[in-house]
Amino acid sequence: MAVASLDTVSADRTSYRDRSVNVNDVSQNEHIYYDPDGRGMTEPASHESLAERTRVYIDAHPSIKDCITKGLINYSSLARLIMRDLGVGNEEALMIACRRYASKLSITTDHEMAILSVLKDSRLEMRTKTCIVTAKNDWTVLHKMDNLFKDLWNENSIMQCVQSASAVTIIAERMLKDRIMDTVGRFNIIKVREDLVEIVVKSPEKIVDTAGVIAYLITNLSDAGINIEETVSCHTDTIFIVNEPDMINAYSVLTRCIQSAEETVGKN
Repeated sequence: MAVASLDTVSADRTSYRDRSVNVNDVSQNEHIYYDPDGRGMTEPASHESLAERTRVYIDAHPSIKDCITKGLINYSSLARLIMRDLGVGNEEALMIACRRYASKLSITTDHEMAILSVLKDSRLEMRTKTCIVTAKNDWTVLHKMDNLFKDLWNENSIMQCVQSASAVTIIAERMLKDRIMDTVGRFNIIKVREDLVEIVVKSPEKIVDTAGVIAYLITNLSDAGINIEETVSCHTDTIFIVNEPDMINAYSVLTRCIQSAEETVGKN
């Protein structure tokens, strides 16, 4: 049996091009061959399938995934976007892959209502005149901070400390800046940021078991062009540190999130 590449089939055989292709079975790097009996064969490839690449692409773009879940997407436009970004050239196969993945998304649990249910019972607190001191992650720094923590506890002052592999970040009232720097040693200081505002989202207990609440809030702040200097989660409190010029805008965005949650959940 003579076999020829589909790209070189003569004009009288081009009707085969219209035959459907199962995108789950054909990788975008596989070659489709034609035979006179009208059967399509594929040359196995080790690369992930076009359907899998489409799923990964959609998962990596939450806004697109959200629109698909809500049935607001134009699949032809989406297929062309994926063609451009992934460098593949089969729009019809991409549309099929998108629709198949959409059918799976439509039967999954919609987490948005759970997120809104948490936010409708949340409230905001704001503290101005905040600073962030970042120091080296050294045992001597932590040892020196121990006594300072005890003193601040007795003074009812608020301070958060976050340790990573490379640094220790201390969030505190601006009036404590020099005291913190003198305690840890100025030679241990990596960076100091001032003129910051701390906005705290105080949520009900169920936030602990609800996925996506913090991501939802961060997305809304990011979409508004607000840079978040630091984010800290402490039990049911979610703390955002922003620059003073962004204070009003950030507070307004978070307020709208809570108000929208109250209206949406109240209607359901």
